[in-house]
Amino acid sequence: MTVTVGTSAPRSDGDAKVSGAAVFGVDFSLPGMVYAQLLRSPVAAGRLMSIATGTAVSMDGVHAVVTAAEVPNERTGIVLFDMPLFATDYITYEGEPLAAVVAETPEIAKAALGAIEFEIEEQEPVATPEQALAPGARLVHPGWATFATMGNLEWPRDGNIVSETVADPGDVDAVFETADLVVEDVYGAPRQYQAYLEPKMALATYEAGRFTIHVSHQFPFNVRDRVAQTLGVPKSAVRVIGHHIGGAFGAKLDLGLEAYAAFLARRTGRPVKMVNTRQEDLLTAPCRENAVVKIRSAVDSAGKILALDVDVVFDSGAYAIDAPYLTSIPMFVFGSVYRVGTARVATRAVYTNTAPTGAFRGVSGTYLVFALERHMDHIANELGVNRRDYRLQALMDDGDEMLNGQILSDASILREAFEVLEERAPWAELGKDPLCGVGMAAAVWLTNPAPGQATVKLNEDGTLGVITAATDNGSGAVTMGVRQIAAEGLGLSADQVVVTMPDTDTAGYDAGSQGSRTTHVVGRAAFEATAEVKNSVLKTAATMLEAAEEDLVVEHGEVHVTGDRSSRVTLAEVAATAMFTEGPIAATGSYTTPIPAFNPTCATGMLLPTWPTPTYHLHIAEVEVDPVTGNVIVLRYLVAQEVGKTINPQGVAGQIQGGVAQGLGYALWERLDIEGGKYVQRSLETYGLPLAVDVPDVEAVLLQHEASAGPYGAKGVAEPPIVPVAGAIANAVADAIGRPIDKIPITPEAVLDALEG
Repeated sequence: MTVTVGTSAPRSDGDAKVSGAAVFGVDFSLPGMVYAQLLRSPVAAGRLMSIATGTAVSMDGVHAVVTAAEVPNERTGIVLFDMPLFATDYITYEGEPLAAVVAETPEIAKAALGAIEFEIEEQEPVATPEQALAPGARLVHPGWATFATMGNLEWPRDGNIVSETVADPGDVDAVFETADLVVEDVYGAPRQYQAYLEPKMALATYEAGRFTIHVSHQFPFNVRDRVAQTLGVPKSAVRVIGHHIGGAFGAKLDLGLEAYAAFLARRTGRPVKMVNTRQEDLLTAPCRENAVVKIRSAVDSAGKILALDVDVVFDSGAYAIDAPYLTSIPMFVFGSVYRVGTARVATRAVYTNTAPTGAFRGVSGTYLVFALERHMDHIANELGVNRRDYRLQALMDDGDEMLNGQILSDASILREAFEVLEERAPWAELGKDPLCGVGMAAAVWLTNPAPGQATVKLNEDGTLGVITAATDNGSGAVTMGVRQIAAEGLGLSADQVVVTMPDTDTAGYDAGSQGSRTTHVVGRAAFEATAEVKNSVLKTAATMLEAAEEDLVVEHGEVHVTGDRSSRVTLAEVAATAMFTEGPIAATGSYTTPIPAFNPTCATGMLLPTWPTPTYHLHIAEVEVDPVTGNVIVLRYLVAQEVGKTINPQGVAGQIQGGVAQGLGYALWERLDIEGGKYVQRSLETYGLPLAVDVPDVEAVLLQHEASAGPYGAKGVAEPPIVPVAGAIANAVADAIGRPIDKIPITPEAVLDALEG
């Protein structure tokens, strides 16, 4: 019987955060600190003809002004090395850094930025993927062919095409020629800003040949590695210390301000702090990419999908960041939920003269599932069959293969999700009032497999300490999940476990808070480490109690002989005894998810070849449309989510509620329109985040199928709740108004236009 796992133990950082005592990155300061700001390009594309910093340098209180000429400015990146620190001869997006100023106060730094003189020969921006792919289009990066790659990796790329992934079995066109029905659609989706409360920041020092960087970041080790790469120093010359994070949702996975702060700290000999303004953050954050999805299906008279043809084009913006990996994702989205016969899936990421796009919770999946599920509704409507029944007919079964050849051994969990939501809210009873509608969307999502480590030590007071570089950016994966997993191993309560903040000097490597990996991967590492600690506890206690190890029980902070609680010692006594006999009790666990078997020849350009530790999800939405205003009101929202094992029920419920709220914003309100390469919406006020009154309570049903590799069976939880939302909402709105919905967000204007035909 578990003690801590499966309970809603409070998070360890809860009191500090609600009381205002928590020190976030933007709150942190050091004695002697100075301030740096970036001069950013006011144009989306152009030639940088000159830049003069003399006036700014001479201002009182200014410590340094630097441009590309004074810094290491080699192009770097995650997998494609295309991004310099500062623009040199050409500019690729509005907001690209041109220079940096360090001054005694933020006000002086801002004034010095205004004193820098520069001349830009503005060019017509390549503002959309369509423009970038047009014959004879100007190249966003004329020297693209010279850009190096990580480990000399190769994949299809050319001109304005950052990356291309294609799966083509060769028989798709022939199947379409003989199909009874061909259904074809084109879907569009916009960018989405992560809209975290704390803007990007960095505070760096330089001493004795080493950089120390204080961050609010999801991936401290990536900061370490990328700063070292950018500044041309060994990784061991960079230390990264994490603080509380005021939200991130993927935007704080790659470099932000850290390399600038580090270089400027070395240049000035002072601690240097940088914080984005909100507008800077919105205009330059690597937001979710805008995309167009073309999809057509060949269907027989019984409704079976015989062939699928998908073409995806998404906007990478001015630089690649993680786009070369993301072009693989359509292979999994379109080949994991429904049987689609033979399939051709082609995806291109494209350079444009806009801010670089990047990771956002549910990377790429939000608009891909939107397209797939709208298309499934379209097929069902063309066939004149019930939309739910049609999906059940097409669902994958245990043992079916995804398009990459990976076997889904537990695909029937999704069928279970359909059954449990039918019991909760019968499909036939939903959306029956005038201008009300119901929609559903399903998804199979991965748990990020990247490696993690945790060290667990028995403290001399009988508590546990967990040392890990894993970050908690609000999900509770560390402050609840990892902590409870460690506590469970020694029969302790969660409040008897202390978890450190990330520090790359003291903790082992961790791949960051991304892809719902922390509880599954770092939790597994903590599970293994705690098991070793327990073995050491039993060994020491056996000597103290003059008993056999196999006769001892560890629980409630003590070790006792089975059936005889009078013969016992506390964990504090065990720790003290071990200290002077065997040495302090501590152990380290490491884990990375094994790669599932797959077909390496299934596609070209596939840098993300597998979909590890899949989880299964079904969402149902009921909406009402106001025919006068065009507003969409979400009446009811239901989720069936497979989680492996629930470590903290309240924490899981919070992640599902939050993910759905973000998905509703994406589907209905949030928008980043681009005109001439520049964002139209330039503040949170105009961006259109949902309010609390817009978001219903989410009715969530947790499906628990324990994963043998997971700690106590846990899988990933936090990322997938956002993925099916746009598809479920769009299907519900289309059902309510009797008109197709092909683009998101589904604005009141779009609804009224549809109602008017």
